[in-house]
Amino acid sequence: MKIAILDDWSGTARDCADWAGLERDLGADITVFRENLSDHAALAEFDVICIMRERMPFGADAFAVLPALKLLVTTGPRNLSIDLDAARAAGVTVCGTRSRKTTTSEFAMTLILAQSRRIVPEANDLRAGGFQNGLGRDLAGLRLGLVGLGSIGQQMAKLGRAFGMEVAAWSPNLTPERAEEGGAIHAASLTDLAAQSDVLSVHMVLSDRTRGLIGADAFAALPADALFVNTSRAGLVERDALFDGLRAGRPASAAIDVYEAEPLPADDPWRAAAEEFGDRLLLSPHLGYVTQSTWDLFYRDTVEDIRAWAEGAPIRTL
Repeated sequence: MKIAILDDWSGTARDCADWAGLERDLGADITVFRENLSDHAALAEFDVICIMRERMPFGADAFAVLPALKLLVTTGPRNLSIDLDAARAAGVTVCGTRSRKTTTSEFAMTLILAQSRRIVPEANDLRAGGFQNGLGRDLAGLRLGLVGLGSIGQQMAKLGRAFGMEVAAWSPNLTPERAEEGGAIHAASLTDLAAQSDVLSVHMVLSDRTRGLIGADAFAALPADALFVNTSRAGLVERDALFDGLRAGRPASAAIDVYEAEPLPADDPWRAAAEEFGDRLLLSPHLGYVTQSTWDLFYRDTVEDIRAWAEGAPIRTL
């Protein structure tokens, strides 16, 4: 059995689970790919492929060039970048894993705190020999606007309230009753939410319906000193509209953890924007779900999925 572990950018996958047990008990031959592969055909020899979330999509074209593939395991309980119908047609079993529920919301709040209290520029200034070079902003008394009030959005609502923030939310299907249940004030529209938000944070699933959801109108509606945060998916936001908004001062600052191309290419427009906007734009390398506990759960479940499939009783099938 030949197993591929894809997109292990940090080189930590083998440390997070008992892969050696698969080698010992099933005679598995395991190859780890740290670089991002653009050609699925490079994986043609593998019986089992293990992917990290949406880092490498698997559409019908992918299954067509993978004749040996019998099992595809994705981290997380769902993966919209996998064509499940095409997988079934190709005779490929697709399994998922469990996921932790607090990781992304914790990181989103970390970005909000980092930008509001100027942690990165102040730390850099201290390292360069300075000492206090600006004023931060308290969260207590501000309004946190949430684009999306699903499981992560509801966690954000709790965290925002813990910091003394007022919380409002909007999404295409959100009702006043569901907003109240989730601990937020219901906003009538996205622009209405933006206009009331000192911090606007995105927590939506990317789909054809939500692609480019947040654009020039939303940014123009923001208060002059607003912070914009995206830890969800890059495609939800019109990138150029955000850049134009930053140039116009709405938002005043932003923190971004997700990108159209990952890992971020050297010539990517986001890198140029980081130079243009300086401390007003904080970029992090998609860290929202990258923690030891999450990786341990992802890869332990992946190994468990492979073993169960090899024994003829697949689990967590998608």
